[in-house]
Amino acid sequence: SILAEINAADKAAESKISSSAIVTILRKATARRQEAAAQFEQASRPDLAEKELREAGLLSDFLPPLLSEEDIDSNIRNTIADLGLTPPMNDRKIFGQIFKNFYAKVDRSLVDAEVVKKRVEVILTGNV
Repeated sequence: SILAEINAADKAAESKISSSAIVTILRKATARRQEAAAQFEQASRPDLAEKELREAGLLSDFLPPLLSEEDIDSNIRNTIADLGLTPPMNDRKIFGQIFKNFYAKVDRSLVDAEVVKKRVEVILTGNV
């Protein structure tokens, strides 16, 4: 199923997709299997949950590790400094600019987008 997703992405892009895009597909596939396992557990189907968890574990072996929160913070602070901003601030327009510059430096497949969003909010509001 993952190969089908990668092939579909290749066709949609009309060229070979990047390794970063493949990592993103693998992360989503892993998350789907973990969610399915949780649902099977709730439905009292441990046999199916175990199968999904084994598949998720196998897929995660192919994934590079995510950046640590400290590395994310460091990159966010560098981005803020590059933009000439001084926290604390709470201007939502600035957030988009920070995200754009952050992701220009950091591969999206190496971070959890929710963690990045939370860390930007914490750093910008000065609640560090």
